[in-house]
Amino acid sequence: MALHSLYVDLNSFFASAEQQLRPELRGRPIGVLPVMADTTCCIAASIDAKRFGVRTGTPVWQARKLCKDIVFVQARPSTYVEIHHRIVAAVESCTPVSAVLSIDEMACDLMGSEREEANAVRLGKQIKQAIYDQVGEVLHSSVGIAPNRFLAKTASNMQKPDGLVVIRQGDLPQRLYGLKLGALNGIGRAMEQRLSQLGIHSVEQLCTASKDTLRRAWGGIEGERYYAKLRGEVLASQPTQRASVGHSHVLAPELRDPDSAIAVLYRLLHKAAMRLRHYGYCTGGLGLHLTYTHAHGTGPAHWSDQARFSPHADTLKFNPVLAELWQRRPPDPGPILKVGVTLTDLVEHSQVTRDLFDPEDEHETLNSVLDQINHRYGPNSLYSGGAHHGGGAAPMRIAFSHVPELQVESDG
Repeated sequence: MALHSLYVDLNSFFASAEQQLRPELRGRPIGVLPVMADTTCCIAASIDAKRFGVRTGTPVWQARKLCKDIVFVQARPSTYVEIHHRIVAAVESCTPVSAVLSIDEMACDLMGSEREEANAVRLGKQIKQAIYDQVGEVLHSSVGIAPNRFLAKTASNMQKPDGLVVIRQGDLPQRLYGLKLGALNGIGRAMEQRLSQLGIHSVEQLCTASKDTLRRAWGGIEGERYYAKLRGEVLASQPTQRASVGHSHVLAPELRDPDSAIAVLYRLLHKAAMRLRHYGYCTGGLGLHLTYTHAHGTGPAHWSDQARFSPHADTLKFNPVLAELWQRRPPDPGPILKVGVTLTDLVEHSQVTRDLFDPEDEHETLNSVLDQINHRYGPNSLYSGGAHHGGGAAPMRIAFSHVPELQVESDG
């Protein structure tokens, strides 16, 4: 079976972007923070910092303990998105990008003679050089080449940083045996536990398990798909539908009081609502999520609640729902560290059945005008009064599987 997929994974992307833009940071251990505060954690670590054990999610205090010379910088999401698009363009100067999987990962389908190993390896090296030449010499990437996208992603993780690994059909399944279960895409802690209950504790046992066993582990057809992917089969992509739209934010120390927290929540809600309308969806659920810092000396405490309603996309109707959820929270056990809102139960706008007793689109014109102004002048140009005290405290954030659209998510 020929090689069908090439996968590009940027190494330590956020930190490398900072080092590219700020030459004085090159060669130094860097931790990228969502907010400059000792109570937060690293959302990225440079290749140099990783050598000391600093990883994504490492608390600031622990990063300092692991690496006394570490330098912390505040994240600049809109800058990373711009660099991401330049990287995509650099890759496409060599071969078409078939799918952008995250801000630092993309996949390319190999066609024709590219499926021959020598040509595929040559293409991988060409892509690396294009990124260096067109975007920056500090932006290293790991390239994986394999019979399918799943195995190409696996290969891209096998040699970091700056690797290029080929998994051939003839190497399977033995080439995977040295990996840990958690190194395979789609196997998190919960899935590891389910596999363990079925007597599967290693990748070798996973590869030799029957199709029926994997079907039981995944609870359906996805187990059969996983069985096929492990064997290098090329499967058609499953149709996807957006499940939720949301934003969260770690509060700076001066904003961890209730009045500031709710103001930031309104800003997050308004950003989510603008994205919702941009994507053409309505929502039937709004969730509120709070994290408190070091409650009673036992570590962070979490609280969340959700409200459901007839699907709509009206910011002015979301505001009182958020206010009601906020009032339902129990007494705060400590300063509020992190806030978040999530719009769930999404339905395409064209598929929504109107409530018989609800005025039809009574705020549609107002929402449209707000969106047009915020698209043109920045998302924080117009907002409701309840969000004012939040200042500029809810900038763009980048999730692992979502590349923000600057039109609706820029910092303004």
